[in-house]
Amino acid sequence: MTRVAAFDCGTNSLRLLIADLDVEAGTSTELVRELRIVRLGQGVDRTGRIADASLQRVFSAVEEYMEIVLEHDVQATRFCATSAARDAENAEEFIAGVRERVGVPPEVLDGLEEARVSFAGATRDLPPMPEPLLVLDIGGGSTELILGNEDGTIVARDSLDIGSVRLNERHLADDPPSKDQVRAAVEDIDTALDGCSVDPADAGAVIGVAGTVTTLAAGVLDLGTYDRTLIHHSVLRPDAVQGLVTRLLSMMIEQRKALPYMHPGRADVIGAGGLILDRVLKRTTVNSLLVSEHDILDGIAWSLVSPSDGKES
Repeated sequence: MTRVAAFDCGTNSLRLLIADLDVEAGTSTELVRELRIVRLGQGVDRTGRIADASLQRVFSAVEEYMEIVLEHDVQATRFCATSAARDAENAEEFIAGVRERVGVPPEVLDGLEEARVSFAGATRDLPPMPEPLLVLDIGGGSTELILGNEDGTIVARDSLDIGSVRLNERHLADDPPSKDQVRAAVEDIDTALDGCSVDPADAGAVIGVAGTVTTLAAGVLDLGTYDRTLIHHSVLRPDAVQGLVTRLLSMMIEQRKALPYMHPGRADVIGAGGLILDRVLKRTTVNSLLVSEHDILDGIAWSLVSPSDGKES
């Protein structure tokens, strides 16, 4: 049994998982799972730089998390960052600040490595499903599509520069967004998917992960609060997803924040993320989406004890 701490710093959120992992049994005992909305990527698409205020939000959250880590006698730690840190010209400030606070250098994953680790996390505990599996990871700055099999073999993967924060900043300026703004966002998504090396139509089953997808699942399920146990491995119809996304885009931000399952830090960008999910599902031939609460964070944790997770064919 190995106790690990995994950090996932994306464009929108910073998450921590502390777990006891048993490699021989393939089991995980979760001790801590925390999320803070830090919006590291705020303005990066426009300026090319991480804002000072964003860095301070991240560093404050890291310091808070490290107090938790130190209480749990962790044996191995990995800190991974994704889209915003990849794209920012001042990423070294971020890297130095995290190293100083965590004691290990943060790894800035490229899009393909992000896809590999996300697939490993999402597919570890799946029920039997038709192959190949398409894991769809919608982040704040990028979206990963990974086609593979339940044994972890990856057939094809791609990382697209579209995400909930990036699209919202590019196109959805009004509250609520206008039809023209929504149309522009959809065109941006479709252009990215047209150039994607992974064809969603090839999928035998689709697994959606990360905050956009799990929040939309809570909405489709009409939950009175965000409940991971009810969301994990829930099954959604594509038309139900589309209907919810349409409703969310017609609301003002304050109305979205008032939804009982909505994290206030996602309320402004959930519409953009929902459009990505809807446009991908429209290109598949499946009639359902499986939602997983296990994702890249779990993949980061398991990579500390099983580095071969997510091997390529």
